[in-house]
Amino acid sequence: MSQATYVKLWADTQRELDIMLQREREEFLQPVEDREKVMKMLATAYIQYLEIFRKLEEAHDHLIHQQKRAAVRQVLDGVIGRILEIKKEMVALEKSECHHMDDILMDLQRVPEPVTAMTLEEGIKVVQVAERARQGRARAAFMKRIYLEEKRQSQKEAQEMGKNPDDAATCIQKVWRGYRQRKETEKLREEEMVFLGMSLPPDLEAMSSLQIGAGKANVLQGEVQEREEPSFRQELRQTEGSHIKETLQDQISQCFIECRHITGRFPDYPPENTGGSKAIFIEKHPEQVAEELAAKREAEKKEKEKNGKEEKERPAVKKPPKVGKQIVDESWKMGPSNFLSILEEGSSQYKVFWENRDNRSDFLQDHDPELIKEGEREEVEDEIRVQVDEVMQEKLLKLKQAVDGETGARQSKAGKGEKGSKAPGKRRIPELERDQTPDRTIDSLYQELAEAGLLIKVKNVNLSDYIGYYDCLRNIPRQAGAQPMPSIPEVRQLVALYGILPLGSQTVHENAPLVKSLLLAGPAGVGKKMLVHAICTETGANLFNLTPSNIVGKYPGRDGLLMMFHMILKVGKELQPSVVWIGGTERLYSKGTPKGEEEVNAKRLARMLPPFLRALKPKDRVLLVGTTARPFDANPGPFCKVFQKIILIPKPDYLTRCALWKHYILQSGGALTKLMNLNCLAHVSDGFTQGHIVDTVQTVLSELRLLQMPRKPLRTAEFVTSLARHDPVYKEEEETFQAWYAKTPLGKAWSAALAAKEAEKGKKGKGKK
Repeated sequence: MSQATYVKLWADTQRELDIMLQREREEFLQPVEDREKVMKMLATAYIQYLEIFRKLEEAHDHLIHQQKRAAVRQVLDGVIGRILEIKKEMVALEKSECHHMDDILMDLQRVPEPVTAMTLEEGIKVVQVAERARQGRARAAFMKRIYLEEKRQSQKEAQEMGKNPDDAATCIQKVWRGYRQRKETEKLREEEMVFLGMSLPPDLEAMSSLQIGAGKANVLQGEVQEREEPSFRQELRQTEGSHIKETLQDQISQCFIECRHITGRFPDYPPENTGGSKAIFIEKHPEQVAEELAAKREAEKKEKEKNGKEEKERPAVKKPPKVGKQIVDESWKMGPSNFLSILEEGSSQYKVFWENRDNRSDFLQDHDPELIKEGEREEVEDEIRVQVDEVMQEKLLKLKQAVDGETGARQSKAGKGEKGSKAPGKRRIPELERDQTPDRTIDSLYQELAEAGLLIKVKNVNLSDYIGYYDCLRNIPRQAGAQPMPSIPEVRQLVALYGILPLGSQTVHENAPLVKSLLLAGPAGVGKKMLVHAICTETGANLFNLTPSNIVGKYPGRDGLLMMFHMILKVGKELQPSVVWIGGTERLYSKGTPKGEEEVNAKRLARMLPPFLRALKPKDRVLLVGTTARPFDANPGPFCKVFQKIILIPKPDYLTRCALWKHYILQSGGALTKLMNLNCLAHVSDGFTQGHIVDTVQTVLSELRLLQMPRKPLRTAEFVTSLARHDPVYKEEEETFQAWYAKTPLGKAWSAALAAKEAEKGKKGKGKK
């Protein structure tokens, strides 16, 4: 599509965002007592912000103009942060990571997962294709009956007449030799064309002209997007430098004169470490200070008069209410947001610079010089301000000597006093935050970690490769009062919210609710490791592997472990984003005494994790991710303290298993025929995980079996036989996972909220009786 299409998409989305901001000002700032109404408001805002996010993401990906992309990115960061803030409020309100939003989706006429909208013409075409296919199948069945009838008649006649066997053999030979010769000729012709360079080898797929054109367009778009932005600093220094210098000198001089008029003496010049003359304009104007002091004195005078009258007519003092009968305000109110100001600023910038801009003449999608100058003008002003400060500091000293008779000794003494003054108490720097390798470069530390096997290569896996469908029956357990478990699309969404989006943006990570650690729990084979690699692939993060089995014999002792964490922290912060992965985390917090070197190392690793997490600040895009297949073997207290967010990953449902069988059979080179019953495979594999299905497909579709496939098609029984060698996830194991999740902080909060709700219902029932 053209650039005009995406500019229009940006404009429409910006209007939707303005409506959302206006709605937030009206609804979210007022306290609400009804929790269901609050949840509906939050869920509606959450869904609408998600739609705005998808549209802005599409516009940002396809726009070429760099300054437009920067403007969209600013708003996009604000929308992502707002989604995370609303999600936090929803979790705090419902005490669950999974939310029932089906009714709201129906009201908004939306579907749980984004799908491509179909126009009326496209719908009619789909119906026509289906109807014509039905008619074609009916006609084919009718013609087949006629053909079989004619064939039976001809066979009867042949049997009556009796044919010679030699004639039949000659006929078969003729057909076979002709077929074989045609295939050989076709093969020789293809080899000749490849040899002459007129066609591609058969192992390379020839791209169509449309694909080639699309590839060229993408390359050109990437080149334009990565085009360097020109700089106008030198031009601004030459044309506007003298004017900026004179303006600054006049402003600073005027401020000095007004200060002396109010206070009776010239002020001290702000030191360079506080920003120099910039600190003067950050602080309040002298006249504003004088007005505020006068208003304060007048207010104090009125307060004294009022208190005097009240003392004369003071009523009897009421007893304070008892502690047990204090009134608790149960109304909900949205907390302060760090991203609404970013969204409002982005919206105002769009209206000023981009809303009424004529894009028809900008064919090359080149930079706007005025916008670049606007951004660089502040940098040039800061450079000139340093020179002005030196001149004005000397001028202030001369004024003090000439008018007040002061010398520079007082100021210099004050400056020395400031420098020589010590802090009341030095803060003790934690061990992990001390630079234990000051003489080593980041490259050398990176190389050492890679050679030790702690920094590993990330597998190229996207989050969309984690296949799964929305579970329509997931709300049945919720209605029965059970803790809701996430479906696979919800797992993808939670991983994106807590892992991918904060790591992908510095602005979002610094201002959004901070998530330093994430735990993926589920049976073996559900794709926990795949999700870890997907987080790294989507964000371009480094992956550090601190699984206990991987660190055995590396960096022994406490000092060695401290050095290892220091290097990971230093490299991870310098080359952020980074992901620190610990597999089998239940071994770190096992209930029994450690046996063997591996378990001892795991216990030491567990003791190092809290200081490691404390060393991570909002500016550090480093995430600790743990994976476990047996979380119920760990001590729940310290285990849940380390990991802020816990995502329980379920086994695949029927629809997901159907899609998995089809996807992996085709991906491995298999072909689906009438002898392959995917529905049967999906039913038979109930209880088995994604890992079991992948392993089964890879075992069956060996190189030899793929070679045999043209004359021996795949059958369902082959996969069933191989699948039977694996152990499924039994119902008892699922119940154990759910019982463990009920002991986590969020699970306990859910149980407490449910008990409170049932107690409230019981009180209402008694009141009616």
